[in-house]
Amino acid sequence: MTTTLDLSIRPTEGCGALVQGVDLNRATDAEIDLIRATVFDRGVAFIHDQQMTPEQQIAFARRLAPIVVNRYFPKTERYPEIAKVEKTPEQQTNIGGGWHTDHSYDLAPAMGSVLLAVETPPTGGDTLFADMYAAYDALSDGLKATLATLKAHHASEHVFGKTSVYAMTDRADLAGNTDVPEAIHPVVITHPGSGKKVLYVNPAFTTGIVGWSREESMALLGYLYQHAVKPQFVHRFQWAKGSMAIWDNRCTWHQAMNDYPGQYRLMHRITLDGGPLS
Repeated sequence: MTTTLDLSIRPTEGCGALVQGVDLNRATDAEIDLIRATVFDRGVAFIHDQQMTPEQQIAFARRLAPIVVNRYFPKTERYPEIAKVEKTPEQQTNIGGGWHTDHSYDLAPAMGSVLLAVETPPTGGDTLFADMYAAYDALSDGLKATLATLKAHHASEHVFGKTSVYAMTDRADLAGNTDVPEAIHPVVITHPGSGKKVLYVNPAFTTGIVGWSREESMALLGYLYQHAVKPQFVHRFQWAKGSMAIWDNRCTWHQAMNDYPGQYRLMHRITLDGGPLS
């Protein structure tokens, strides 16, 4: 546990850390630096009981990193920096319902996200986070050596394009995009903030290993995907109104649970700018 004045940080089981004793609207520069370092080191910071207006959430996020506007999700009125992650009682499909890491299809992937719970269902709607530091560390030395030589292709068209996964659901509003980037990244990266090695592939956007056949790629990736979500690497975060999660896309996966049929859920998400990976 790390304690600085009233702020305390305690690692959570599997992935992440719980930050307590801070009002993010009044956080000092030293507290902001400590929260950022925690996100880099543990992958995600969980913070409860935050009362924030959209302006305050934007101001806080800018203290962590520059903001980028999400190209796919609906925006909040008057605040293009804030994407609405919303599911109405009538909708069957939620956003982010499978394991993924955001923006791996970009040449310079977003650093992470600041997600604030605005309205939550009475039960359900948790988010799972998986630690890609720990997943990498647990691999054999032989497999690590093999992965160090590989690059993977990442794409977005099959998720957000005209004939994408969302296009076949009641969330077709997220599909039909013509801006559907692709990128190639190393399978193992060095995290620019922590200096640690990270497994950087994910089930949603990684489409294959460069230079390998699809059959060969899926055999390796399938093994890595099963390995990466072993229980010892995963934390399940339970939201309440005013809860916040700040995660690092470069060293975590996440998955939003869709287990609250007929209920309303609204989150406000801000995307933090990143850079090229190596």
